[in-house]
Amino acid sequence: MARRRGPRGPDRRHANPVLAPAVVRFQEVAPRESVGGGDRKEAAARTSYPARALQLPAAPAVPRLRPGCQDAAMAAAAVAAPEVLRECGCKGIRTCLICERQRGGDQPWQHQKTHRFIYYADTGWAVGAEESDFEGWAFPFPGVTLIEDFVTPAEEAEMVRLMDRDPWKLSQSGRRKQDYGPKVNFRKQKLKTAGFRGLPSFSREVVRRMGLYPVLEDFRPVEQCNLDYCPERGSAIDPHLDDTWLWGERLVSLNLLSPTVLSMSREAPGSLLLCLAPSGFPQAPVEGATAPGRSVPCREVEVAVPLPRRALLVLTRAARHQWKHAIHRRHIGARRVSATFRELSAEFGPSGRQRELGQELLQTSLSFQGRPT
Repeated sequence: MARRRGPRGPDRRHANPVLAPAVVRFQEVAPRESVGGGDRKEAAARTSYPARALQLPAAPAVPRLRPGCQDAAMAAAAVAAPEVLRECGCKGIRTCLICERQRGGDQPWQHQKTHRFIYYADTGWAVGAEESDFEGWAFPFPGVTLIEDFVTPAEEAEMVRLMDRDPWKLSQSGRRKQDYGPKVNFRKQKLKTAGFRGLPSFSREVVRRMGLYPVLEDFRPVEQCNLDYCPERGSAIDPHLDDTWLWGERLVSLNLLSPTVLSMSREAPGSLLLCLAPSGFPQAPVEGATAPGRSVPCREVEVAVPLPRRALLVLTRAARHQWKHAIHRRHIGARRVSATFRELSAEFGPSGRQRELGQELLQTSLSFQGRPT
């Protein structure tokens, strides 16, 4: 299994209350400094991002928190969410706790996948959950990268504070959103750039920092979508695949304020071949070294990807194009804010049919002068 991974620091385990009782280790990806010589060697030895404050041209600098005040500031950022709305933005079959109460009914029944697997970022494999029919069995799950502690607690608090200065729009399934991008009609494959002024100023340092990691060294986003989840609204997002006409290979999401679980499922026919995980897992199994011993129908499988607070998630390859991703209501235990960044598809790239429009979008996006559209 080919994976580009930087040097590892001390072994750590992340306690995830949302996914109890499983204990999961997460991959740390070392950043790559865009310098040469000895500085590059020094950067390669690190196991976390460079200690830099966010650069916010249109706002005050990130506050420096005294050790005794840090936890209080983090808690304040989580609870200081705007007032829970009494209205919702649900349409069609989508519902949230607000409209369910107004209608006097229960949450619509949703099909639960029969077999649950847990993704281990250290190995890139999905392993059968404890006390399940497939406990101890595993299959490779490529295309997921997790970078823990991508921002500091102080940066997290400042980012959310700046988001909350602008209005949040009602969205489906109890979410609220802020869009920084062109207006897009995916069904007709048309877009409008009017009103799009770029990503927000506070994302400039976030995007710069992404480029220090090999998996994102040439990542240039043209859209940022902030989503606000709240348990009081019953927030969730249904299983879906992101568009591929406009959006490119990598989906990048920053998870803020609380841990959660990304649930991934696939509706394809056929079965997944499983190998018996070696004793002492999560040492990485070697794909092909162990003959498959069991199989499970794809449609009955759900892979849980635990997302720590302040982690950056990158989806590529099969995880981007074949496996739908979702956030279930039961995995929102506190306010959660996600910032998702998307790049252009090849059609809008240097050799694509709409390269001129793509260049215009990139220039606007990376001016970092945007407000929610």
